[in-house]
Amino acid sequence: EVLPTGRGFDAWYGLPYSNDMRNPFMQTDEPLKLYRDTEPVEYPVNQNTLTERYTEEAVNFIEAGDEAPFFLYLAHSMPHLPVSTSEQFEGKSDGGLYGDVIETIDWSVGCIREALAKKGVSDNTLIMFTSDNGPWLVKGEHGGSAGPLREGKGTTFEGGMRVPCIMRWPGHIEAGHVERSLAGTLDFLPTFVHLAGGAPPEGRILDGEDISAVLLGTGKRAREEFHYFHQGQHQAFRSGKWKLKRPFKGQVYGKPVEHPVLLFDLEADPGEQNNLAEAYPDRVSDMQQRMDAFWASLQPLPPNKT
Repeated sequence: EVLPTGRGFDAWYGLPYSNDMRNPFMQTDEPLKLYRDTEPVEYPVNQNTLTERYTEEAVNFIEAGDEAPFFLYLAHSMPHLPVSTSEQFEGKSDGGLYGDVIETIDWSVGCIREALAKKGVSDNTLIMFTSDNGPWLVKGEHGGSAGPLREGKGTTFEGGMRVPCIMRWPGHIEAGHVERSLAGTLDFLPTFVHLAGGAPPEGRILDGEDISAVLLGTGKRAREEFHYFHQGQHQAFRSGKWKLKRPFKGQVYGKPVEHPVLLFDLEADPGEQNNLAEAYPDRVSDMQQRMDAFWASLQPLPPNKT
């Protein structure tokens, strides 16, 4: 029941975990299994052609569909490590194997767009391309780059949390527009539901917000606040252009990391290099109190409360 077909998807083809869930990355001899719906169909998995096969499945799904609206979630296993590609894409880039993997994903996006065009639904389909986290910097050249942003995966600095997000919906989203307001992937659910004419699920509180007005250019900024979590810790808080990070001391992928309370003006300093905590003590105190209040709102009620 925990597989995608038990969570509302009509069909599924993929890995139920990251593509590094095997030796030497994980201490297990269990072979990596590729599933179709609820049954494993290949193990161990040939990852060289995985991106291409995911793409073929997606294209076939689009081509076989009727005129009804559809939702396609294509979550490529790479460029998560270990990276690999087929002979068709080897040496295609100037960025080594990692660059070749990105070239493969770029080809995949082109195939999806071409399939939509052939189906005649390209202008009536919202395409969103994004990532789940920043680069895995400890993996060197195969880990990616955050450009000017600080740190990467495993941290709540912007390099670990901020990712590209490209959207295309002709006639609805302005071509070439660059949106500077704040949003997150948890905003996609309520946004998709609204655009599809539905209602959000009842009986639960959604952390996401409907950002359709931002996409369509009919409203203001998506959200003004955002809370950053990592491994159960409430580590940082953003309010407008300001970002506060609590003091931290610990290990990040085996590397010792320590810093005091940090306050950044992300508009002037997106690379988080200039700590303004001492210059704005009242702002630090206010943001810390708001973090405490938000954290308290997430805690389970005592046993005698309902």
